[in-house]
Amino acid sequence: MADISIYVGTVYGNSLEVAEVIQEQLQQLGHTVTLEEPGTIESIKSAANIIFCTSTTGAGDLPDDMEVLYYDLKNQFPILSKQTFSVVGLGDSSYGDTFCGGGRKVHALLNELQGIQVLDLFILDASESFEPEKDILKWIPEYHAELATIQQ
Repeated sequence: MADISIYVGTVYGNSLEVAEVIQEQLQQLGHTVTLEEPGTIESIKSAANIIFCTSTTGAGDLPDDMEVLYYDLKNQFPILSKQTFSVVGLGDSSYGDTFCGGGRKVHALLNELQGIQVLDLFILDASESFEPEKDILKWIPEYHAELATIQQ
């Protein structure tokens, strides 16, 4: 199975709760999973498989802790062509154009850094559900299956 690092950006703890569910479920599937809150650029460079789980704050911005990591990646621009990635973005569609801006920014940057995308950006919308830690359960089997396909 795979070594997976989950990078978390959160304001009120929802992203961390979702990341903990992802970690627990992937570990039950046999993966080794570490949580990074939010992590460092060095840990990203050495990670084999990356999942970002981040909320959105302000006008489509990243949480403060994730923003530092995001700008480190943007400024240093390490090519991640050997790492897989997926992004889980939490947001509220009632915010209109800035909905899930944090997740969208991270997703776009990881594509620019030439990471290998496992799944497209997965959005958890607070306007549709109050239980993102349960909603993520449908994403995990898809991620697990697609990661296995990529690693063959």
